[in-house]
Amino acid sequence: MPKSENLPFWKTTDLTDLSKEQWESLCDSCGKCCCIRLEDEDNGDIYITDVACKLFDPETCQCTDYPKRSVHVPDCVTLTPENVHQLHWMPQTCAYRLVAEGKDLPDYHHLVSGSKNTIHEVGMSVQHAVVSELLVKEDDHPHRIVIWPGEPDIGG
Repeated sequence: MPKSENLPFWKTTDLTDLSKEQWESLCDSCGKCCCIRLEDEDNGDIYITDVACKLFDPETCQCTDYPKRSVHVPDCVTLTPENVHQLHWMPQTCAYRLVAEGKDLPDYHHLVSGSKNTIHEVGMSVQHAVVSELLVKEDDHPHRIVIWPGEPDIGG
């Protein structure tokens, strides 16, 4: 078994003890969390669409105004070490969720692969696969439900 000093920070440091830089570095820029979700009012199932937040850049898979995102999008959820365990709608492949659940990061994660492009190269991001919410009527959102790679079947 390797010594703990040889292990990466996400395996040795509690989420609440991560520096801001370490916390932010966990994001793999998949973009799945920026996609509009729909909740079935009858059973609480969550469905994800290919409709992305108006601030989402489908080329870089990042927010175009990350520091002020909550000003422009008041219902944008700021992920924190304190709330990550409660946000069950987060993608199954989300690095924050994986680390919070005690799981390892996948090989395509930039902290493992050494490249921020690996996630896009292996098709685990929504790069070039989403449309802005500004271009889709809200009534059409249910017709845009998708299953992204690595995610469970509909309703999960």
